[in-house]
Amino acid sequence: MGFRENLKEELSYQDIKVKELAEMTGISKHTLDHYLATNGSQPQVEPAVKIARALRISVEELVFGKENAENDSKDISGVVSELEKLSESDFLFVKRLIHILYRAKK
Repeated sequence: MGFRENLKEELSYQDIKVKELAEMTGISKHTLDHYLATNGSQPQVEPAVKIARALRISVEELVFGKENAENDSKDISGVVSELEKLSESDFLFVKRLIHILYRAKK
């Protein structure tokens, strides 16, 4: 999938409307609609970074898709993006789990 499809999928997954994304990024709704159009263009680096940050995903996920971004087993930005989506209690659980795993390796 390309940028357009990945952006559509992520907006749907996170239940975010284009108007909301425009407010979150400072990118006009018209410009975002153009990125989402069938014959639309891909954004330059700066708008792509703004969009990725607003969606709390990596630019790689946005451009290449989650499957390709997840091929890197040490994809720290992808892990951070997923952690940021967790509730506070789930985040604390994962944090404790990491500490347990770290201590077990010593």
